[in-house]
Amino acid sequence: MGFVDWLSWFDAADYEFARQVLQRGVAALFFVAFLSSLNQFPALLGERGLLPVPDHLAGFSRLRRPTLFRWRYSDGLLRGVCAAGLVVSALLVAGVPQLGPPWVPLIAFLALWLLYMSIVNVGQTFYGFGWEMLLLEAGFTVAFLGSDQTNPPRTILILIAWLVFRLEFGAGMIKIRGGREWRDLTALYYHHETQPMPGPLSRQAHLLPKPLHRVEVVGNHFAQLVVPFLLFAPQPAASVAAGIIIATQLWLVASGNFAWLNWIAIVLAFASVSDPVAHAVLPIIPLDWHAGTQETPLWWLAITLAAAALLLALSYQPLRNLFSKRQLMNASFNRWQLVNAYGAFGTVTKQRIEIVVSGTLDDEPDTTADWREYGFKGKPGDLRRIPRQWAPYHLRLDWLMWFLPLRTVHEEWFYAFLGKLLEADRATLRLLRHDPFDGGTPRWVRVRRYHYRFATRAEFRASGNRWVRTFLSEPIPPLSLRRPQGRQG
Repeated sequence: MGFVDWLSWFDAADYEFARQVLQRGVAALFFVAFLSSLNQFPALLGERGLLPVPDHLAGFSRLRRPTLFRWRYSDGLLRGVCAAGLVVSALLVAGVPQLGPPWVPLIAFLALWLLYMSIVNVGQTFYGFGWEMLLLEAGFTVAFLGSDQTNPPRTILILIAWLVFRLEFGAGMIKIRGGREWRDLTALYYHHETQPMPGPLSRQAHLLPKPLHRVEVVGNHFAQLVVPFLLFAPQPAASVAAGIIIATQLWLVASGNFAWLNWIAIVLAFASVSDPVAHAVLPIIPLDWHAGTQETPLWWLAITLAAAALLLALSYQPLRNLFSKRQLMNASFNRWQLVNAYGAFGTVTKQRIEIVVSGTLDDEPDTTADWREYGFKGKPGDLRRIPRQWAPYHLRLDWLMWFLPLRTVHEEWFYAFLGKLLEADRATLRLLRHDPFDGGTPRWVRVRRYHYRFATRAEFRASGNRWVRTFLSEPIPPLSLRRPQGRQG
């Protein structure tokens, strides 16, 4: 193969639609991530937050992972970082940087990567989710897709497909190696009901006949353990594989709330969809994107090849992890969070245990007190309320509340949260859907554990309730600012 032929292979001229979806889609998810941080970070991790970043940074003589807040943190600086991220991501969604030379969108995406990494690396438990590093890796990789002046580089598209492979196949393998429910095909008997944050259709999905749930599990195994290999097959097989992944992820979007995890999988899967296939499905998609495009400059070829070589070199440990008996789930092998290991729901929770927080204005917190429950935006509480669709927006407090009964309610941040409720802290109350005291200060708060399950169709017709709950215990008895706060029981 001569140099001209090799350069022709490097230029994936028939993947322009894929590039448009990848660049604009990833940028849109960065926009959502920065918006989520702007709205929630100060209350959760700010100067007066539940886990203040200044206290966190003071505990390190040297912070291992890079962040712009290494030397100084303030809520104002955090808001500035979020505002910059929102502006840059909005410009990318609009396609403005893509109109210039290829180094312009490169700088824009690398800026998003560095800005958001600065937030994630001081986000502690509130940013300890796999989709944080997934967004970072996607942003870095998509940065090298170039601009409208050049053809999409095939090497980068292949590496994005490799990212989708690790995401899907890693999730499939963690399930096969995980709970027995994935192997005996019963996982979906429970998952729709016990997932962290159900959506509007989750109850209907849960009430489907059990044979259909078994079909769901078989379909999941096929989509995650077989289909990912076809992403690297010749067209149109690769596009068909991408279509299957997109379809299964859309079902997950419809049946639950997993922040931007499913949405980014959908966006990245388009790396394997060619223009001819996309045009055949939607004739409105053109086939002559690059009629007047210039040849790829050698300097840009060198940059993209260097990036591909870096990502390929970093792929050794994630590849080894995929086939390890001790497979890691959502793990990063380097401080820059590139080429990570992914996975989700290796085991499925069989029962839904909810932490319910309530307060009272009465002087004595006994059984005669008027206890009023706080309402959360996403997590179940009100028995009649239909769960909302929040994804791709991420409700971080609600997600952490789901983990409490799986670990322990005696978390530092949770006691800080209860203290903020006793103070009627406005920033904290804005994280909630319902404050039963309308900004007033309760005298006491308490924490109770309940078993929640979806109401059957007959139970719903009789009561109008979508949930049925049973009281289990009171792991944190009434607390007041008049008494020292600490671990109870």
